[in-house]
Amino acid sequence: MRIPGSWRLFTAMLAYGCAQGILRPMNAIYLAQHVGLTKLQVSVLVSVSLLTDMAVTLGTGIASDRVRHKRTLPILAAVLCMAGLLWYLHADSFLTALGAMVLATSPAGVIMGQLFAMARSHFTVEAPAIAEMAIVWLRAMMSCGFFLGLLLGAELFTAVSFAGVLWGNFVSYALILLLLAGYRERTSGYRPLPQSAIPFQWIGIFALLILLCGDAIRGLYFPLVVDALYHSPALVSHLWSVQAIFELLWMTVAGYAAARYGTVRVIRIAAALGFGVYAVYALHPALPWLVAMQPVHSFYVSVLYSVGMSYVQRMFLTRTGFGSSLYLFLSQTASLLGYLTPNLIPGYSPHIFFVPMGLVVVSSLLLGWVKEHEQTAKPTEA
Repeated sequence: MRIPGSWRLFTAMLAYGCAQGILRPMNAIYLAQHVGLTKLQVSVLVSVSLLTDMAVTLGTGIASDRVRHKRTLPILAAVLCMAGLLWYLHADSFLTALGAMVLATSPAGVIMGQLFAMARSHFTVEAPAIAEMAIVWLRAMMSCGFFLGLLLGAELFTAVSFAGVLWGNFVSYALILLLLAGYRERTSGYRPLPQSAIPFQWIGIFALLILLCGDAIRGLYFPLVVDALYHSPALVSHLWSVQAIFELLWMTVAGYAAARYGTVRVIRIAAALGFGVYAVYALHPALPWLVAMQPVHSFYVSVLYSVGMSYVQRMFLTRTGFGSSLYLFLSQTASLLGYLTPNLIPGYSPHIFFVPMGLVVVSSLLLGWVKEHEQTAKPTEA
């Protein structure tokens, strides 16, 4: 089914995913090997940029519901990211890398959060019958872009070194700017669908935060552990590519499964699979096993980042900007906690993945409590 006027949103999300996929797997390796930062310095640098990103994302999300034309916010954010990338090209110390990364990455959360906020209004106005699935497809488009970015990042790194990776990132943000400059928002006619609302649960949000913490640990330390074991930065991008290939399929399956069997049940099933993946990473990180686990982990993150996002957004249907930004804020908070926790473990040992294993267990217990009590909770208009 074609949704009128939505192609710019889907293409912009594809470009955003591409920007993330180009840089993310290579970033920690670049900071460690080329700038010469220690593990603690990498953690501090990423944490500071995340704190800034969190403040900007949540603040923008709260304010954006009072702004009639939301597209101005991601356009400005794209310009700032492009300026930061130009600075990052010349980073040669901890301080210059810190300043460049803050400018290049902190505004990115505004782009994603406001794209989802604009999309929910757009889909509800133009195609209310499939609005929730359209949100899942939009998130899947980000995964497609991420997969494309992984491939481009590996090729650019091989052909041009890390400078090529940054220029690829720059072009992605420039494309987002051009797409949104010509987009017409659906600022009238939006009415939240009452049947889409779900009960508000702080315990459910906290359980989701814990799962996101585990995935953040994996996101930062998986590339470093693989590089330490096999001494091949390009291998990291190829492993991430295997995961990303499956995400479009898994996100669609997860969306239909959540609609039929319930959001919390699907998240708990995915968490159990995530526990198995982390166990393999921690106990038997041989290359064939790492490759075999990527499709399984793909299902886990597909549920976490599509069904999980919808779960939070549907608690705040009357405040699309806040609901979209809150989920991203949770993801960023998880990244901050996830980056700092493994510093308790020396080096880049696979044993780092015992931490997310424990987090999955705690989250599953909390989600079990939510499942038992969700019938008595009431929807929120917060």
